[in-house]
Amino acid sequence: MLPATRFDPPFRITRTSHFVMTSRDIDASAAFYTEVLGLIVSHRDRDAVYLRGIEEACHHSLVLRRADGEPACRRVGMRVMTEDDLDRAHDAFAAAGRAPKFVDAPYQGRTIHLTDRVGTPIELTARMDAMPRMITKFTAHRGGCAQRIDHCQILTPDVRGACEFWMEHGFRLSEYISPDGADEMFGVFLQRKGNPHDIVFFNGAGPRLHHFAYAAAETHNLLRACDIAGELGFGREVERGPGRHGPGHALFVYFRDPDGHRVELFNTHYQVMDLENEAVRWDPGDPNISLPWGLPARRAWFEQATPFEGVDSRAPALPPRPMTLEAFLAR
Repeated sequence: MLPATRFDPPFRITRTSHFVMTSRDIDASAAFYTEVLGLIVSHRDRDAVYLRGIEEACHHSLVLRRADGEPACRRVGMRVMTEDDLDRAHDAFAAAGRAPKFVDAPYQGRTIHLTDRVGTPIELTARMDAMPRMITKFTAHRGGCAQRIDHCQILTPDVRGACEFWMEHGFRLSEYISPDGADEMFGVFLQRKGNPHDIVFFNGAGPRLHHFAYAAAETHNLLRACDIAGELGFGREVERGPGRHGPGHALFVYFRDPDGHRVELFNTHYQVMDLENEAVRWDPGDPNISLPWGLPARRAWFEQATPFEGVDSRAPALPPRPMTLEAFLAR
């Protein structure tokens, strides 16, 4: 039986909005995100770079912070509707034993830090400083012209637990990956903003951040990003694609930034706003799920991910189901 969405949660999360990542080489990473993906710099100082997509009016959707040691993700950021929602979120998570706390975060309003049921570090805020949209400033468009942040995928040893937690807080299940007639959930696509996903959980050692994703307006932006990556010496960081997803149906390309963080640029989504839109099940035994066409991903795409800072990774209870070359050739 699938978990049920709570349609009247005590507070309203509106979307996944930003990511806070650490970087050992902040100059190289800033060059990658501005020249290859085409993000706009909102602010830069010695220890941090704040970036946004060309259509984003909020101050940042990606924060790179200089740090020694293994690069990590510090927080997955989400927006709530109002300041009242933020207070209600604090009270609800405190009552549930999630130990939320208010913190200072530059260029954001009041911000709460907490951890979800499977160990994902989250921050919630109701507002950010406003910046000019660059969507009609065509001379500022570079690389893949990334428009806006869209979603992230997290590897977790407890997919069902993650699904239940977020559906209890108003998220809806749009798609899931499960064998026919089985209770196991190998992947779940959860959304708040009306397209297929804001946050995705897949079976794997974790919690770890598999990738975060930006939407591009045009298909040719994906190819241009690859060409720019090649010219600037980032060509080997084009990890997967271009290709087409089965779940979600988007055209995509995945990059690894100079610190090894994985970022996706993709071109489309469909709407799942209406209540009669039931969750779609995908069978992991069907190789067309993850690979309608094109060559399969390398095994590293399934197994490697960015650790969350200070969070221990646990082995999954379910065995991984990568699309291997052997499975691809046997189709």
